Amino acid sequence: MKKYNKIVVSFLSILFLASCSSNFLDYEPTGVLSPENVATAENADALVNAAYAAIGNDEMVGPITHQWVYGSVRSDDAYKGGGGRGDVDVVDRYEQYNLTIADYGDLMLPRTWTNHYKAISRANFALSVINNLPDADYPLKKTRQAELRFLRAHSHFMLKLLFKKVPYITEDLTQEQILKTSNDLSNEDLWNKIADDFLFAFDNLEQSQEQVGRADKNAAAAYLAKLRLYQAYEQNDTHQVVNINQARLQEVIDYADKVTGSLEPDFGYNFLDGHDNGPESIWAVQFSINDGTNTGRVSFVTGLNSPHGTPLYGCCGFHMASQNMVNAFKTDADGLPLLDTFNNDNDDNTDDDIFNTISNGDAPLAAGVTIDPRIDHTVGIPGRPFKYKNTLKTAGDMVYKFSWARDPGVYGYFGNMKEQQSPDCSCYVKNGPFIGTSKNVDFIRYADVLLFKAEALIQKGDLESARIIINRIRERAATSATMPLAAGASNDYKIDIYKIPFPSKEYAMKALMFERRLEFGMEGARFFDLVRWGIAEKVLNEYLAVEETKRDFLSNAEFTAGRDEYYPIPQREIDFTGGLYIQNPGY
Repeated sequence: MKKYNKIVVSFLSILFLASCSSNFLDYEPTGVLSPENVATAENADALVNAAYAAIGNDEMVGPITHQWVYGSVRSDDAYKGGGGRGDVDVVDRYEQYNLTIADYGDLMLPRTWTNHYKAISRANFALSVINNLPDADYPLKKTRQAELRFLRAHSHFMLKLLFKKVPYITEDLTQEQILKTSNDLSNEDLWNKIADDFLFAFDNLEQSQEQVGRADKNAAAAYLAKLRLYQAYEQNDTHQVVNINQARLQEVIDYADKVTGSLEPDFGYNFLDGHDNGPESIWAVQFSINDGTNTGRVSFVTGLNSPHGTPLYGCCGFHMASQNMVNAFKTDADGLPLLDTFNNDNDDNTDDDIFNTISNGDAPLAAGVTIDPRIDHTVGIPGRPFKYKNTLKTAGDMVYKFSWARDPGVYGYFGNMKEQQSPDCSCYVKNGPFIGTSKNVDFIRYADVLLFKAEALIQKGDLESARIIINRIRERAATSATMPLAAGASNDYKIDIYKIPFPSKEYAMKALMFERRLEFGMEGARFFDLVRWGIAEKVLNEYLAVEETKRDFLSNAEFTAGRDEYYPIPQREIDFTGGLYIQNPGY
């Protein structure tokens, strides 16, 4: 049971004015705190804590932590799921790449925009207070300024991944100046503004902090490696990669080398309660339960995504693994991934899918097929154990069942695993039909940092150093077969390292891309990886061409290059600024 005693949030009721959202700006609270009436050292830490809290203040229909909607369903990893296409139909539009409807209502993207800028507003408000405190009155001034700029950079980074062109809002802007701040920065300038905040954090924070959950130099270095990697893939105005900047790649390597951490001994520990803030967690939003508050601070961002056909959960069957995602876990006779042929059909025109047709309520593995053990940590599969348990004394049978799929005729029967917790976990809360947990959401794992470095090394031509790093990830995956699974399940597993040098840069990049997919499957990274590499249109339209033969709800889906790499700026934000914000191309 996790007690959230690391960062005590005491100013959650503060309402700040500095935001780019019309809803937020138009709201007139009954009591408003200004820099003048809270400008004391006693209040400073509470303001910082409130800024931390905002990083996790999301919801099922306005996510800012877990990216299952924007990075997983919008890729080849997963389907929307739920009770058919009309159930939360805005996500169906994202899955179909039907993004040209101007009026979204207040679900998903517009609310995500607002929630990110609320978090930025809290960071800026705290900065505006702390900047004016005398150093002698507030010895932690520089540290807290660095934390706040890290938090502000994090939110702007997440917005940039989604929308590309966003206004960068700082604490020195007045309300009138905020309303005149355009989103029409060049790609390079916006990356550098975000980087400046992370650099300030890197230069002014200790390698680690006593209070777990606070930003530190380690997290800043990891984020700088991530940012410079994205920045290295230079895009033109229609989002096509036109150059890979070698100097930026070297920065990726340099910052990655400054990150201290290690891989969890078992892959599954990253997704189980009791392992929060472990050696692999570099930067995570903190959640809690039984923390002395009335309801705790649990995350409901994936509250729609639990198995549906069981009273242990109840709702709602969203975020279903695609057949393509499942097939990606096949391995060859040497225990290596099938980089080019994992999703091929057999010569006799029958599907070469990894699991056979459902029989007796389960999905037996096809004869002769071997798999990467990470599949059982990533995908819920009928007939295989759910969260590594066969039975629970208090919760009954926990083998994943075909009946748990809410609409298998549309979305199939493969569920998700990483965001789930066992219903007898002390981290688990059921609020009506919706599930919340106190499990942290990791933004960057050490495995991320290793693969950031490997990618930069490959692009710079050092294939052998990259192979060594990729093999570290694969070696850990091989040891992860020790998780308590169903009797005999581990007999399916066959995984090994790349034992001979990569024959070419092209092959090395394929291996790197595939390893990222297997390692971070259904965690929400996939779509953003494809856009960074400049291959989203090719990969996703090839995926759709095959997947629509198995899931006809995708028959009209098509990815449009030069448009669908980023979401449109919410129309209400453009209207609110009188047309100041520039819309992304194609919308």
